[in-house]
Amino acid sequence: MRLYDVDVSSRLLLGTAQYPSPLVLTDAIAASGCGVITVSLRRETANGGASGFWPLLQATGALILPNTAGCHSAREAITTAQMAREVFGTNWIKLEVIGNADTLQPDPFALVDAARILCADGFVVFPYTTEDLIVVERLLDAGCRVLMPWGAPIGSGRGLRHVDALTAMRGHFRSVPLIIDAGIGAPSQAAQAMEMGFDAVLLNTAVAKAGDPVAMARAFGQAVAAGRLAFEAGLMPPRDMAVPSTPVLRMADLGLGGLR
Repeated sequence: MRLYDVDVSSRLLLGTAQYPSPLVLTDAIAASGCGVITVSLRRETANGGASGFWPLLQATGALILPNTAGCHSAREAITTAQMAREVFGTNWIKLEVIGNADTLQPDPFALVDAARILCADGFVVFPYTTEDLIVVERLLDAGCRVLMPWGAPIGSGRGLRHVDALTAMRGHFRSVPLIIDAGIGAPSQAAQAMEMGFDAVLLNTAVAKAGDPVAMARAFGQAVAAGRLAFEAGLMPPRDMAVPSTPVLRMADLGLGGLR
């Protein structure tokens, strides 16, 4: 997969929060085969700065995508992104501007404002957005070249809540890399997103809070790969009626005592 002129080794992206231990985190990253991991500036500074969490992430070999998790205004998100660029040494930023504290739904107005300013400032912006087509168009106009529509509210595990809207989004923006972000709770849901033609899946809670995070990370890695392969192979279209899978030509016709 290619994101902003960078080749990425896997179509699965993993978050780094809520794992029971640093060892489990690094083992899960390795088991998943993911090529990109996300991390918030708040989590980095809360884990000992450059002497703690950051070297641990660097040792995984995955690309780092800092995010502005927890920001509720464009100004807060912009400031956090600028600080993250200094800490992590990358222009990549996953842009989150939360508009509702209960659903954690993105604020589309603040999101577009922040995206425009950050793109102009040289950031490579991955905006966390809804499936609204008008918002998507505004983000593309602002300079974003990759979009991250939500599947369902963050941490809900409800999968793809608005399949029809996501299908329309995928069909309308065929040349834009689209990464399903948030709400994925099972490998089957990740495979479904990939079968629909989405370019990648980003998730965190479903792996970090699993009974065995390492095994679940491996399961998600395989599901994403299988879903993509199925999409590329060409899925059969659904039908309203049954169609026999066994050809009737040359079958025995016992009633007539002969062959057709």
